[in-house]
Amino acid sequence: MPDDAAYDYVIAGGGTGGSVLAGRLSEDPSVRVLLLEAGRSDRHPFIHMPAGFPRLKGGPYQWGYRSVPQKYSNGRRIPLAQGRVLGGGGSINSQVFTTGVAADYDGWAVDYGCEGWSAEEVRKYFVRSEANSRLSGPHHGTQGPLGVSDLRRPHTLSAAFVQAGQEFGLPYNSDFNGAEQLGVGFYQTTTKNGRRCSAAVAYLKPARKRPNLTVRVNVTVSKVIIKNARATGIQTIERGVVRTYSARREVIVASGAFGSPKLLQLSGIGDPADLAAAGIDVLHALPGVGKNLQDHLDLDIIYELTDDHSLDRFNRVRPATAMAGLEYLAFRSGPFASNLVEAGGFSYANTEELTPDLQFHFLPAARSEPGIASLRPGFGATLNSYFLRPRSRGTVRVASADPTMTPLIDPNFLADDYDLEETIAGVQQSRQIMGQASMAAFIKKEHIGDGSRVATRDEYVKFVRSYGRTSYHPVGTCAMGTTDDSVVSPRLKVYGLEGLRVVDSSIMPRLISANTQAPTIMIAEKAVDMILEDAAAAAPGVSGLAGSYRGPNGV
Repeated sequence: MPDDAAYDYVIAGGGTGGSVLAGRLSEDPSVRVLLLEAGRSDRHPFIHMPAGFPRLKGGPYQWGYRSVPQKYSNGRRIPLAQGRVLGGGGSINSQVFTTGVAADYDGWAVDYGCEGWSAEEVRKYFVRSEANSRLSGPHHGTQGPLGVSDLRRPHTLSAAFVQAGQEFGLPYNSDFNGAEQLGVGFYQTTTKNGRRCSAAVAYLKPARKRPNLTVRVNVTVSKVIIKNARATGIQTIERGVVRTYSARREVIVASGAFGSPKLLQLSGIGDPADLAAAGIDVLHALPGVGKNLQDHLDLDIIYELTDDHSLDRFNRVRPATAMAGLEYLAFRSGPFASNLVEAGGFSYANTEELTPDLQFHFLPAARSEPGIASLRPGFGATLNSYFLRPRSRGTVRVASADPTMTPLIDPNFLADDYDLEETIAGVQQSRQIMGQASMAAFIKKEHIGDGSRVATRDEYVKFVRSYGRTSYHPVGTCAMGTTDDSVVSPRLKVYGLEGLRVVDSSIMPRLISANTQAPTIMIAEKAVDMILEDAAAAAPGVSGLAGSYRGPNGV
């Protein structure tokens, strides 16, 4: 097994975190960076057209994961779409840009011993990453690589939803990422000039021309190579050929909340019981690997409309679709410039909470993703809700020593009864909002579950257990912290090993109170600073990026 090449940094995973790392680290021309991605390049036109994302959730640009049978969700195996493409989930998601609340990050610092990760300390990394087209000030950046913008032309139904939310009693909120999260309004999105701005677009694309950056796609990473308690490289399988790539400085695992624990376990790093069950020898016992899985459990309600009001017409009426396509190609505007999840809000299920604990997403279309009921025939709108701070915890376990095998993923949804009650409250509030005058004028019929009555508590319980699904926000399986079950330190180094970090959503010790793409970018931006600081400390007096990089505006 010859060493195919030596690099300073080898990054396993070209998703959101990996794209940020590769783009930032390769800014120093004196280092060589290798990015390895299991999926394809992000060239498909639907990736870059904001409205194209539902067509990507069931195809080759995602892993096709399904959960193990869910004990508290009627034994269902729930689809768990995760990006298998450069940019990862950021290339196939709905582009909603939310960052969570200060209490999320302060909780990481206080409850899990994550020094350096308080809200005040991580804010500069959110600001560093962002190029907001409207907002600025302490909560927003304008000079970063990540394009963030408003909808150019919100749909009439989305505007009606925002009014209905106010009639329900929520205040209007023009910035969910500012001083106050509570309220209803239009989401800002990770789009720029009418096109998706994933981390692959924002960070990786400008870096691809650099001679010190190598990007390889369609690569199966089979294990991290460990010698004398130090990560020295990566082993891969490419078109049936086993290859190895050496890392002079660090191996960085950025394969997501499902892929990162799987890769560590394939490498012999994890809970000895999990490794033994998969037939893998224990190289480094670390029981927390693959534990602490958290995700938001989403519930959808579809509303059939009185007339041809929704974006569904552009999936079914060919002349209208053709005209919309021409408008998008010519002007980057019109229906195909919509991210579909145009409006939403944050509310309280438990009024004793200090910050909102419910989130809503409104779509001026009938949802048509895998695992979600569609509305045919007819035109619809969709409102979904989820409880923001679930108490249930699940696991990810490697299935065997074969790196091509899908891991055993158990989100353990609704294991805690508190999650069930809060989720029911979200469904109830969804129906109340949609029943307000501004929205009711458009609605012909509510489609909830299989059409059975949902009114009593038992009926709500049945609906939630029968139809709850992922919100595509898995985190926590390589948790950061200083507790006994932590996997990485607050500097994201794997405990007990040298030269190995994890940098993606799996390091979140607790799920944040919003969508997870922007926080994952923040994590990677902060990781870059830590990596460069450690490199400079290891080689005092070295000039270049490692000793001087401070990001845009000197932040």
